[in-house]
Formats: sequence, C-alpha cells, structure tokens
Amino acid sequence: MAKLHIGFISTRLAGTDGVSLESAKWSQVLEEAGHRCFYFAGELDRPAQLSYAVPEAHFKHPLIARINQDLFDDIYRTPVTSETVAALRRRLKQHVRCFVERFGIDLLIVENALSLPMNVPLGLALTEYITETRIPTIAHHHDFYWERPRYALHAAEDYLKAAFPPAMSFLQHVVINSYAAEQVALRTGMRSALIPNVMPFETPPPQPDEITATLRPELGIGGDEVLLLQPTRIVPRKRIERAIELARKLERPCCLLITHSSGDEGDAYRRYLAEYAELLGVRVLFAAERFNHRRGTTADGRPIFSLADAYHQADLVTYPSTLEGFGNAFLEAIYYRKPLLMSRYETFKTDIQPKGFQVIAFDDFIDNGIVRAVRELLDHPEKARAMVETNYRLARRHFSFTVLRKRLCPLVSQCCEAGRC
Repeated sequence: MAKLHIGFISTRLAGTDGVSLESAKWSQVLEEAGHRCFYFAGELDRPAQLSYAVPEAHFKHPLIARINQDLFDDIYRTPVTSETVAALRRRLKQHVRCFVERFGIDLLIVENALSLPMNVPLGLALTEYITETRIPTIAHHHDFYWERPRYALHAAEDYLKAAFPPAMSFLQHVVINSYAAEQVALRTGMRSALIPNVMPFETPPPQPDEITATLRPELGIGGDEVLLLQPTRIVPRKRIERAIELARKLERPCCLLITHSSGDEGDAYRRYLAEYAELLGVRVLFAAERFNHRRGTTADGRPIFSLADAYHQADLVTYPSTLEGFGNAFLEAIYYRKPLLMSRYETFKTDIQPKGFQVIAFDDFIDNGIVRAVRELLDHPEKARAMVETNYRLARRHFSFTVLRKRLCPLVSQCCEAGRC
C-alpha cells in the first residue's frame, strides 16, 4: 500500500473531548502503518509543523456562535446570517484548499465536521471542496444533529440536508455504532462502515507514579474518602445528578470528581449541579482546569494531571448518560481496570452489553439495589478485581487497536484505490 499524506479536519483537535481523543488514536494507527498525518482545525494541540489552524473553523469563533444562535434558536433565519454563512463557506473552502496543497494531502479524514452542525460554514465548505476535487475522503461520524435536542428546532434545513452528512457516493462514511449506520442509510441512502471506539488494550497503562499519588492531596481529597470519578463533559445528557445521588446514598465520606468542562453547551447545567450537590450535602469538585490528556502546569504553577492519573486514583467510575455515540469513558474505565456504575444507554444495550461486560447498570434512577451493589464492590476489593479483569479481556478482544487497525487500514486503501491516490 502506498504511503499517504492524510489530512485530519475538524472544528477542534485539542484536549480531552471524544472526537479529539479518538482522532489521535486513528492517526497513531495510520502513522504506525507508515502514513504521515496532518491537522486542520480551529484549535489544535498537534505538532505545529503538521498543523494548519483557522480560527473561523472553531465552533466558539464569534461569527460561528452568532450564526448558530440564529440558526438553532427558532425556525427563522435572517438574510444577514445567510450571507455570513456564504462568505465564511468561501473563506473556509480556500483554507481547506491551501491545507491540501501545503501538505500534499492524498486523503482527508473529516472528524465530526460533516456530522454535527457546530460549524455550518465549515461543513458546507468541505462538502463543496470534496465535490469539486473528488479527493478521497473518510467522514468519521461520532454523533449527529438528530440525536441532540438542541438541534430539534432550527432554520437550517437546507444546510443540514446538504452537509450533515452529505449524500455523496464517493464519500466513505464511518460510524461508531450500529444505530448510526441504520440512521445514515435511512436519511441519506448511504452505506457506512462501522468502526467502534477503541483503547490500546494490547498495552496495559503505565503504573501510577509519585505524581499520581499527589492528586488527592493536591485537590484536597482525603485518603479515607471514596473517590467517584465522572470523566465526562458537564452536559445534561450525561445525567451527572445521578452520580450525586449515589454519593449521597452511600452514606460514607465521598467526593465526586468531574474532570471536564461544559464545552459548547453553556454553564446552566453546571450551576444546577452545584446547587443540587449543596442541597444533598455532597462534595463535588469541578476540576476541568486541572486535567488534560497529558500532564502540564497551570498559568499559576499548579500541576495539571492526566486523565490517567484520575482513573488510577478513582474507587469507582460513574457514567450515568442517557445518550452516547459509543462511550469513551466506558472504554477508559475498562482500560484502567476500574469498576463502573453506568446507565444502559442505547448503544451500550445494542453494541456493548451483549459481549458480556460486567458493570453495575441501571435504567432511570439509583435505587437501593444499585447502592447495595456499589457498597459490595467498595467493601470487597477482590470482587471488583475479578470484574475488571473480565472486562479487560473482553475489551482487548472487541475494542483494541488491533480491531481498529484491521478495519481502518483496508478502508484507507479502498478509498485511495477508488480515488486513485
């Protein structure tokens, strides 16, 4: 197979969100296969010499925020918004062209920018550029607008039908769960390849070190406290109030650590959780500024811990989401061998649970049976160890880098043969 220059494009390729983390895994596998990877986004933490940053590609850019407010607040759209979208589409298309030419890109991998309309001009620009050039492209879809209540009311039907996702026969769609494949086929008539999210289960994580050991004292968490880890963004569909309720019902010293921020969905839910926790007398640490995918230091000199540090220190991972495209936090908990309390969201029921994973699962609320099951694991570490070892073996079989390599590399080859890379 020819060694290719592959260009990853998204609104953001930085930090600990699922799209950024999963795209990094794809690029690792592709580079191990001998390809070179380059990156285009509004925010990047990839090597500068491989990156092409365009501020207007970010969903937080002021112009994009203004467009989104007009498109997704009601069913009416102003002519100014339409003109702004058109102007940005042209500008972003030119940047995509420059990116491809600068790095000699042979294949594009578009990460969620043709799935979720967080940046409508970027999606339209990519659709137009791909149509004009027929450049081989894989559209990696993590979630879609029809899965998000915030996009239920909109003034963007023409944009959504055109680019989220685009129905182009020469575009290779990739989804991360079977329900998404069904929906893409139903809505666009296009077939999709299914590649689940993965973790490097072939290589166990490094053991905790002296920096990991400083996490609890640095964040003020007592050695006798049960540390519940909520490793997700603070958005309503994560249903973090259920984790707060669990902490209250355990009736023992307990701290709920939340490692991510609210992201693009505002701070109202965070304020609600803080008030709810105070009402129930539960200690919650909102500590997004102290965590990243790799260690570092804050502007005022305090340590930034990795997500690995948080998992190593946790007693239990909480994951009570109502909706997930796949479930990175699920895989991470399995990778770091931690017991897991989680809800039976749809993808878990259809694509994960049938494989035999052992978790404490609930549907709607935390009842006394769930609380007893959690206490049992906390009080009997040998039962927790047996559970997490079983989960690790299953995940290595079904969600490892080996699985990703076997599915992604042939797909890249097929795309390039069809597009004559």
